[in-house]
Order: sequence, then structure tokens, then C-alpha cells
Amino acid sequence: MSLIGKKVENFTVQAYQNEEFREINFEKDVLGKWSIFMFYPADFTFVCPTELEDLEDHHEELKKLGFDVYSVSTDTHFTHKAWHDHSEAIKKVTYTMIGDPTAAVSRIFEVLNEESGLAYRGTFIVNPEGKIVAYEVNDEGIGRDASELVRRAKAAKFVAENPGLVCPAKWKEGEATLKPGLDLVGKI
Repeated sequence: MSLIGKKVENFTVQAYQNEEFREINFEKDVLGKWSIFMFYPADFTFVCPTELEDLEDHHEELKKLGFDVYSVSTDTHFTHKAWHDHSEAIKKVTYTMIGDPTAAVSRIFEVLNEESGLAYRGTFIVNPEGKIVAYEVNDEGIGRDASELVRRAKAAKFVAENPGLVCPAKWKEGEATLKPGLDLVGKI
């Protein structure tokens, strides 16, 4: 079953960001904005810090595009702080790191591995209405590339802002888009 178009349920969690703990409530803090949620299995592991560092390398660009970025694991916000203090890669992270020790958020996004209690590597683009418009989910050993996430985020926002137009494969911002219609049938 696809999660495209699924309205994200409300949740309230604790998070760590820029030397502060804060509460995040979906309806109060996320709804009404473009958001990216990047789930990963666990702090103090192997592939995870490479992914979070890569996402941080693209964080400024995503902010300029109007996206709030959240990483999520089933660790606590306290563990996120400790990881931030001890990992050279994670020290760079400035986006919000959500603690999901009850796995409630992981279940909402349907990325929880019930056997291990850890989240799969899921990345979700959520529109201002709180609906999932794009996502990918990888098994624990398969790392992601944040540059592709940026491309998909730009495409999702472009399509939302330009009804009737679509972005072809490998589309990059500023390149030609398509207007589906009878005149294109069988001609691409």
C-alpha cells in the first residue's frame, strides 16, 4: 500500500537541536510548512552518521527552499545530544533531531521494524497540508544520497506550485517540464 497522500497523524515528541531540547508538535510546529523527515536506525552506529552528515551538507539549501528538516530515530533526545557531543560527523548537524523512544512517529510513517524496534531508513517529503508527497524506504544497510532528496524536494514543490505541469526523469530546477495532454501521447 502506498503512503502517497497519507495525512500524517498528530504527534508530540522531544527533540534536540543546537544545544537545546525542545518539544515538537506536528500540528503546531510542522503543519503549514514543507517538511522532510529522515528516519534512521540508531545513534552511535555506522551508516547513520554518514547520512546525517550528508543531509547537513544540504540543509542550508533545503532551508532556502522553505523545508524544515527532521531526523528521527527510536533513540531519546538525550542520546541525540550525547551523539552530537561525541561524533565529528554529528557535531555538524544543525537541523532538529527527534527522539522517538516509543516508536510512535516511526509507526505513523510505517517505517518501524517491529522485530528490532528500530526504524528503517525512510525519507519523507510532507507538504504544508501535512500529506506525504514523496518517500523512499531502504533496509538498514543501504545509505541514501541527500542530493537526490534535494532534487525530489524541488520537484515536489514545483509540481505543487504549478498545477498541470510535471517533472520528467532526472529533472533539475530550471529545466523543461511537461504539460500532460493528448498532444504528448506516444510522442515522448
